[in-house]
Amino acid sequence: MAIVACTQEQAAQAPDPQTILQAIPAADSAKYEHIQDMKTWRNPYLIVRVDGVALYDSADSAEIMLKTDELLPALAKLPSSNWPYGRVVAAAENSARASEQDGIAIRRNKGIVGGILEGAHIAIKWVPGT
Repeated sequence: MAIVACTQEQAAQAPDPQTILQAIPAADSAKYEHIQDMKTWRNPYLIVRVDGVALYDSADSAEIMLKTDELLPALAKLPSSNWPYGRVVAAAENSARASEQDGIAIRRNKGIVGGILEGAHIAIKWVPGT
């Protein structure tokens, strides 16, 4: 006689990051298109770097380094109050490059980040590099 243990099908499993992010209203460009000084930007701010992407935490003036596949989970953990303009992030390329290879890596990561965000229906406001 075989005894089979039944477990719940991870009913308590948290929703995936994309599902969480979809609960945020769509981007409202009227709320942010006029912003010129990024110091007044209140939504998430990303810096595309050679080694991944940084999520800038303005409260601590700190960059939280992420691998590109960690981006959506990190954004999904932010409180809804971090999204006053709706589902949009500002993003910039890190302008510090030691070599042409750095430039290639940054362009590659920019494409990956853009694809991830587009796939999650998150608008991107590209701003001049840091």
